[in-house]
Amino acid sequence: MNSISNLMFQLYWHLPANLMPLAQAIHDPDLIGQIQKAWSHFIQTGQVWALLIGLVIGYIIRNLTSYG
Repeated sequence: MNSISNLMFQLYWHLPANLMPLAQAIHDPDLIGQIQKAWSHFIQTGQVWALLIGLVIGYIIRNLTSYG
C-alpha cells in the first residue's frame, strides 16, 4: 500500500503547472451575497410558484396512485 501512495505522490508533483490551481480560482468570495442574489432571482422570476405548484400536484398524484 505504501508503494501506491508513493507512486501517487510522485505523479502528483509531475503534473503540468497549469493543472495545479484548478480548484483555487475564486472570483467572488461573498458566499452569503451570492445566496441572497440567487434567492431574489428565484423569487423575482416566479420559479417559487412553479416549485409550490409542482409540490402540491406531486403530493396529490402520489396520494391518488398509492395503494392502501
